[in-house]
Amino acid sequence: MRKPLVVGNWKMNTLREEASTLARSLVESLSSARQVEVVVAPPFPWLTDVAAILHGSPLRLAAQNMHTEVGGAYTGEVSPRMLRGLCEYVLVGQYERRILFGDKEAIVRRKLHSAQEQGLTPILCVGEDADQLDEGLGLVVVAEQVEADLDGARIDDKLVIAYEPSWTTMGRVAPPPVSYVVDVVGHIRDTLTMLYSQDVADQTRVIYGGQVNPRNIEEIAAQAQAGIDGVLASTASTNAPNFTTLVKAFAPQ
Repeated sequence: MRKPLVVGNWKMNTLREEASTLARSLVESLSSARQVEVVVAPPFPWLTDVAAILHGSPLRLAAQNMHTEVGGAYTGEVSPRMLRGLCEYVLVGQYERRILFGDKEAIVRRKLHSAQEQGLTPILCVGEDADQLDEGLGLVVVAEQVEADLDGARIDDKLVIAYEPSWTTMGRVAPPPVSYVVDVVGHIRDTLTMLYSQDVADQTRVIYGGQVNPRNIEEIAAQAQAGIDGVLASTASTNAPNFTTLVKAFAPQ
């Protein structure tokens, strides 16, 4: 069985003391929630502080991004080799990186490969934009991204796929009905089956990110049997009680 996974992406939020306070609160409230794997992704400057607070707890650490190369003259960038031993997970293909920073499929693919080579578990984010949604191309776009981004990847290694449509998280339209999310998640698994095998599709955790909050988490978590293995939260993850609610929604009853 796939263990539920709840990831909190703090994005460019929290000051240093705020990050430490949030991490301590999460350790206190979630250390007993061992039926769910919990991962937090603070801003780069706070990674070592948060890592020290999470040490000894079941909570895991993720980086929000990384460069494709392990070293070199890339001012301001962070290499996967720097993250090795500090983080267990890293986000790749997140919609803001694709839209605002030009991370095209070739870059996302190289980041995913580099993460795996350094022993990091990539959380591959895929999803359509508003125009693609309007044109009815959501399933096609997501399948194309999965195929392009996983080309040459070690699919026997750990891998997480997050369906994160930019048209919800950038506030252009209302969140999709959960039935649509279930359809997309199912299509991602169908794509993995076609590209690799049913075993790969069955073992890969697929989570959902798109305005996830305490108001809609019960409806989302109710679809665990339909293949939604957890969530990737942003705003809700910077509030300890709200994030705790998300995690506990996926705890087996």
